[in-house]
Amino acid sequence: MKRAMVLMNMGGPNNLNEVDVFLKNMFNDKYIIGAPQPIRSLIGYIIRKKRLKEATNNYKMLGGVSPIVGNTKRLIRRLKRKTKDGVFYVMRYTPPFSKDIIQELKNYDEIYAIPMYPHYSSTTTKSSIEDLLKEGKKYGLETKIKTIDNYHKRVEYNNVIVKKIKEKIKENENSKDFTLIFSAHGLPQRTIDKGDPYQKQIEENVEEVKKLLKEQNIEFNSIELAYQSRLGPMEWIKPYLEDKLEEIKEKNDKVIIYPIAFTIDNSETNGELGIEYREVAEELGIKDYRVCEVVNYDEDFQNFILQLYKEIIENSNKINKN
Repeated sequence: MKRAMVLMNMGGPNNLNEVDVFLKNMFNDKYIIGAPQPIRSLIGYIIRKKRLKEATNNYKMLGGVSPIVGNTKRLIRRLKRKTKDGVFYVMRYTPPFSKDIIQELKNYDEIYAIPMYPHYSSTTTKSSIEDLLKEGKKYGLETKIKTIDNYHKRVEYNNVIVKKIKEKIKENENSKDFTLIFSAHGLPQRTIDKGDPYQKQIEENVEEVKKLLKEQNIEFNSIELAYQSRLGPMEWIKPYLEDKLEEIKEKNDKVIIYPIAFTIDNSETNGELGIEYREVAEELGIKDYRVCEVVNYDEDFQNFILQLYKEIIENSNKINKN
């Protein structure tokens, strides 16, 4: 019995030439822009042309490649050392695409897709799994592909988040001197109003991490939640991160940011939070602004992924027996 694990993520440019590819594919996703074709393509084209130069410059500051690429490859290499099964990754908007990886998956009897999105959303998990199933169907593989919706409440996962937060506090420092802000990638409010569970699951995730912090006697001046990456004139879920920074500046000038929506560091964590919002914080007078690394290829996260993989296999076998 040949089994394969497939990690699914949004992706990011492997080089500057792929910035346009990334934007084109993202803004042509029906779950990102809900308008029907050909209106969606037209809207996507307009957004892409407006953002291309700025986005390219942002990736130049990050070394010409999205951090998600190297971090994902490191995770894959480490997982391969811990399992005899096949280990692959597929990106939604940049290579390797589902259509590329499905060629390698044809020889496997069972395929288990694990989203690198800990929270379920139509814009992430649903979009990625539908794309993989669509390509798999061309080769009769769709019934072999099993997945999982979310894992944001799992204590094993959240313990790694706590570990990453603790890494940002030096030995001689008191955590009470800092405000901890969980920053999540935003979504249009209308997406949530249609029933997308993303915001609810983000809030649940924050509460779970707060419990673990309390258990370990790690206290902060306050713990907040905010949303980043707003795009366009429409209303997005609130509070916006820039507003949250403005709100807390009078109370505290030391801030630690944890990017709660991501498992792999990318342009939003390293670029948007690490560079752009740092400038916002400095302009507001926040003197100490720190952004945590997310779980990436941390060994505890590797072990958690392998545990999830095992559980999906076991659950699949139970269903098949029944």
